This record gives sequence, C-alpha cells and structure tokens, in this order.
Amino acid sequence: MRWTRRIRGASTVVVTAVALLGGALTAPGAQAVSPPEGRLTDLVNPFIGTENEGNTYPGAAVPFGMVQLSPDTGHNTGYDYAQNHVRGFSLVHLSGVGCGLGGDLPVLPTIGDVTETDDAKYQAEFSHDTEKASPGYYKVGLKSGIEAELTATARTGVQRYTFPATDKANVLLNAGQSLHRTVSTKVEILDNRTVRTAITGSGFCQDTEPYTVYTLTRFDRPFTAYGTWNGSTTTDGSRTGRDGAYVRFDTTKDRTVEATTALSYVDAHGAAVNLRAEGGRTFQQVREAARRAWEDRLDDVRVQGGSDTLRRTFYSSLYRSFLAPNIGSDTDGRYTGWDQKIHRATGFTYYQNWSLWDTYRTQTQLLSLLAPREARDMAISVIKIDEESGWLPKWGYGTVETNIMTGDPVTPFLTNAYQQGLLKGYEEHAYRALKKNADGVPPADSPAVGREANKEYIADGFAPYIKGRPHSKPGDSDYDHGASATLEYALSDAMLAEMARGLGHTADAARYAARAQNYRRIFDPSTDFFRARDASGAFTGPADPAQSEGFHEGTSWQYQWLVPQDLPGMVDLIGGRQAANDRLDAFFAYDQLLKDPAKTAREVWVNGPYAYYNADKYNPQNEPDLIAPYTYLSTGQPWKTTDVVHAALTLFTDTPTGMTGNDDLGTMSAWNVLSSIGIFPVQPGYDTWGLSTPVFARVDLTLDRHYYPRGSLTVTAPGTSDGRRYVQSARVDGSPYDRTYLTTDALRGMRSLAFTVGTEPSDWGTAAQAGPPALH
Repeated sequence: MRWTRRIRGASTVVVTAVALLGGALTAPGAQAVSPPEGRLTDLVNPFIGTENEGNTYPGAAVPFGMVQLSPDTGHNTGYDYAQNHVRGFSLVHLSGVGCGLGGDLPVLPTIGDVTETDDAKYQAEFSHDTEKASPGYYKVGLKSGIEAELTATARTGVQRYTFPATDKANVLLNAGQSLHRTVSTKVEILDNRTVRTAITGSGFCQDTEPYTVYTLTRFDRPFTAYGTWNGSTTTDGSRTGRDGAYVRFDTTKDRTVEATTALSYVDAHGAAVNLRAEGGRTFQQVREAARRAWEDRLDDVRVQGGSDTLRRTFYSSLYRSFLAPNIGSDTDGRYTGWDQKIHRATGFTYYQNWSLWDTYRTQTQLLSLLAPREARDMAISVIKIDEESGWLPKWGYGTVETNIMTGDPVTPFLTNAYQQGLLKGYEEHAYRALKKNADGVPPADSPAVGREANKEYIADGFAPYIKGRPHSKPGDSDYDHGASATLEYALSDAMLAEMARGLGHTADAARYAARAQNYRRIFDPSTDFFRARDASGAFTGPADPAQSEGFHEGTSWQYQWLVPQDLPGMVDLIGGRQAANDRLDAFFAYDQLLKDPAKTAREVWVNGPYAYYNADKYNPQNEPDLIAPYTYLSTGQPWKTTDVVHAALTLFTDTPTGMTGNDDLGTMSAWNVLSSIGIFPVQPGYDTWGLSTPVFARVDLTLDRHYYPRGSLTVTAPGTSDGRRYVQSARVDGSPYDRTYLTTDALRGMRSLAFTVGTEPSDWGTAAQAGPPALH
C-alpha cells in the first residue's frame, strides 16, 4: 500500500445505507430495499470506498478485465465521492491504489461549441442523486442534460450517451490528460465513425519506464463534424492531432450515441483485433453479459444469515476481490512483456498489474481458492516476467516495474501458487527464478531492484537501515526500511525453504530455513522489540517501539507479529505465552474492545493518540497488521482472534466511506471476505488457514473440482451473532476437530466445517499444539 494519509474518527459523517433500485445501486440517501432472491449482483455497491481515500472506482468492468471504464472527478486516483464534477470517463483504473495511475483517454459528452481542451475547465457538474452503479454498469445524469451510461467487456469499454435534442452533441476524447504523467500522445480520426489513439505514460508514485496503451473507438453512427487539438489550439476538420479529438452528432431526432473503445498494450493492430472480437454488440447486450459474468463469479459463494447491510458489505468486498490482476494479452494472445517486446501467450491468459506487497497476504489466497484457473495463469504470467525481463517483479503496472514498496513479496506469491497446486509443469521454472531472486540482486541495467539489500542481508543476517541512501533506481529503497525488509526477507526465505523441501532441494531448504530465523537478528533484548540496525550492526533509531524507524508504513509495535513462519519462536523470544498475550491485549486495546468493539475500532485503532507512522496500536487499515489478529491462535487464546476480527469487520460498511484503508487491488476486500467466512491464510506463501467464528450462519463455497475434488465446502455456525461469537467446538465432516487451523490438503478432502458457538469463550483450540505450527 502506498499510503494516502486519512483522518477518520467518530466525527466522520456516516452516509445512510444505499438503495437498490432497478438492479443498480443509487448513491446513498434512500431507504435500502432488499434485492430479489438470487440476484447477488444487486447486493454489490460499487460506491463503497470511493470517499475518504478508499480509492476504489464505481465504473464498469468485468472480472479481471483489461478495461475499467469509470468516471474521474479530479481526485489523484480517479473518483472521489466528495466531488460533484466529472472530467471524463476513462479506460483504466486500479481499485484502491494510493497514487495516481491510469485514467487513460478520458471521454466526456458535451453540448455546443468546443472552446476548451483542458478537462479541468470543461468538466461537467452532476448530482449523486442521478448516479447508479452495479457490477459491469454505471450511469449518471449531467447538469447539461446529458445522460451517460458505461459498461464493459474484458478488453473494451462501451458508452451510451443520451443527449438533449441538438445539432451540436459532442464527444471529447482527451488523449493528453490522465492520472499519471503523460509522455507522448497521438490522435487520429480514421473515418467518419472511428478514432484511434496512442498514449505513452509514466509513473506510479514516481517516474517509471514509459508504457503505451493503444485505443480504437468505434461509434454506432457517422459524425456530422470533427476536429483535433494540440494544447489549447483546436482545429476543426483536422484528422490528426497530438492531445485530443472531438466528434459531433445531430441528436435532434435520434438522441442516443453509442461507442465502443478497445484497449491494447501491444499496438494499434491489437486494439483493432480486440474491437473486432469483443465489439459489435449493443450497449444493452454488453451490459447484460457483464452482469451475467459477475453473477456467475459471485454465485460461487452463497451466504445465509446476517443483516442486509452485512451481506451487501460482504458481496461488495467479494466483487472488488475479482477486479485485479488484469488481463494483459489481446484476444489473439499477444502481449507486451517487460522486455518491451511482443510475445504470444500459448495455453494461458497473460495477466498484469501486480500489487504484490499488498495482495500476497490475502487476495492471492482467495483467488487460489475461488478462481484457481485464473490464479494459475496469473502465476505463469509472473514467471514469464522473469523469463522475458531477467527478474521477478515487485510491484508491476502494465508492462513495467515500479519498485514500489519493500521486501520480497513475489516469493510468497509464487510459493502460495506452488502450495495450492497451481504450478503443475512450472515448478522447477518458478523455483529457479525464486532462487535467483533470493540469492542475488538484479544487475545495474535491470529496471528491477529485487531484494535491494540482499548482499548485506545474506552476509550479516539483516538489511541495514541507511536513512537517505541515494536510490539507484526509482522506487522504495529496502535500505530506507531495513527493519521491515529484514522481516519480509525472512518470511520469504521460510516459504522458499518449504518449496525447496517439497521439490527435493534439501541443501537449499536447510539454507533458506536458517535464513528464515533472521528475524531474530533485529530483536533488541533491551527493548524486547524489533529494531533497525545501521550498516555497522548497531541498533538505531528511537528505542521506543512506537517511535521506531526503518519500518515501511508502520512501527515495531505493528511489525512485531510479522513472523508467521515461526510464531512459537517469536512468542518465546518475548517471554512466553503470557507475555505475548499481555502484549497482544495492549496492542488491540482488548479491554476497551470488549466493552465497545466498533468504537474501539474507530477511535483507538483508526484514530488513536499517535500519528499513522507513530503508533503502538493495531492498524487495521494497512497490510503489515492483516495477520496480527490471528496471532492469538498461537498463544492459546483463539477466542480473542474472533473478538478482534469481528471488531475490525465493523470498519467495513456499505457506504462510500466503508473501506478501511486503500483497497490495494482487492487486498482489504479479500481480508473482509476471508475473515467473514472464518478461514484466513495465516502463513502467506504456505497452505495454512487459521480459523475464527464466521459472521454468517452458513456459507456454501462452490469450488473447482480440478483443484478441489469435492467441488464444494460448507461452513456453518448456527446462531452466530455479536453476542454468540465464541467457538465451543468444531467438526470436520462430522468428526470433532480441536485445532485452530486447516491445511489446503484438508480443504481438498472435506465437505463441511461446522462450528458450535456460544456466548462465552471455551477451551476449544487452547491446547499447546492446537495452533498453527512453525515452519522449519
């Protein structure tokens, strides 16, 4: 997560529940209406997270689609519910990113003469009362009297504009403005229905290597006039330009204009191929196909029980979990690799957009469970990045590396794929790439930084914290965050050791397992907390763990639980179970939480007495703490995991402010989904799933029989509620089960997981060996 600072306390205005009308969600304000039985898409509110820096988007996309056609209101990541002017409807948006990205080719309908070329000046006013959105569809009425509707296929965005009666109904296609830095643009009007663009951009939080997107827009009827512009100069009748084009229609009789825009990251031919393959249908046909695609995806998870609000929040999170990664190959299989050459995907679909520091903790595992075929192709795509560019990615956008965030997130991402059985035929290929990544540093001419501090880490057992060290390449330096980088490297080493052991590389397995213990190298016994070391090996920065330095987007308090490979060892390091539980209780403000979970979540965790980077409390809004509530499973107090998880779930609501933190390509949404079901990946990169009380009485998962032979899993907790949330016992396929975790192999062989719940904690899961074991 590239954090966007936010302040959200008890004084935050809570917007009323969204209303469900006509199969689409209106903007908040009206009374909620229960959806028809079976229409899960009607439970999804795409406006969730569009205010208060959730950084989601409300526009149209299909699962994992290349195109996300959505309005931009002037916010740096696209749409902000607090604003009421739209600058255009653009093709590319990533859900929940923390910096400007995408926003390519904003298109806006206007009326009258074209006098402005800056979208900040010709932007259109609208009211949220006129907005509606549902999966694959968005609609808004503009103050000008124009109604705009959006839908999408995998590689095209489809627009329908209904104008007032006029002979000057325009559509502006602005190639020169986006959410990132524009390097170069070109616009061509090919004939009286078709506009082509090429847009080269750069940047995600800082400059990156340039990348190009190609578009081809086909209107359903001829223009009556057209022109292009360069800068602020418009030339009527011109067919070529640098920054933008306008096309005009006469709507005095036929007031509707439809257009389909195809996208390609390969070339202009690729955009034409995609338009030919996925275009040619009416707006209504595409809209219905998109709805069916989402209905089919959401239908793999059926819940019973819970309030309407809880179910809307859940299914909206499930929806956002399937928005990325995104298809990167054209319909003919061609894609642009990270070597900037054209390749062809054979036997798989190529995917791109890799927010790995975020997604390796939650969304990766959710997709391996609910979308294993796509997850396999995603893992193969990452392997292809190494094959074509020479190195594995860290945070990839489109066809380039951004090097955002720290550590080594690609390792748990790929080892998870291995452990989930998704790498059949690619195991050794993946292992060679991971071994190279774990034991070296990319060459100077590589855009990647990999494990940037790896030389020192291997030699000394820790990544040094060297404040202000000049960066050799754009991105976030691991040296700037040496303490957290050490923890991330050690976690990755543990997961790679397990993969090496499974493939028979015993010497490598022993070596990586030893390195997995490097978390101990930055433990300061004088403070009983992790602490950064400088290049000489001396502990550095403030001794107070709440004031610590060298941790990326967090403090030592928050990172101390990021040892999923060896929580028993970590517990021993800080003095045993009682000491660990005392520290966990303080971290979660547990006594306050028991009295008022929701208030504690908002007023102590989210808006506590410390600033964001200076905290001694749980931060449910950011990735380093996502696993932390499940630590109690390893300290003999599993009921407290449920207490903390259920309190954190209150931060997710069905309003525009209903995201906790940036969504980061589905990371936070996947946390909500998995925690609500009661099965959570507590050792990311391995196959361990921690258990907690579900929030629904029953959850039925439909699973892919190729990967899960039973084809389904049912999780039940009859009577579960705020007051009845404690596990009294658990049964797997009818047999008593006393451990607080499951493995993927167990999930493959079982049909049901049944919890009995009560009003008070029990001794379930408290035995010494009940918690997830350490990896060795």
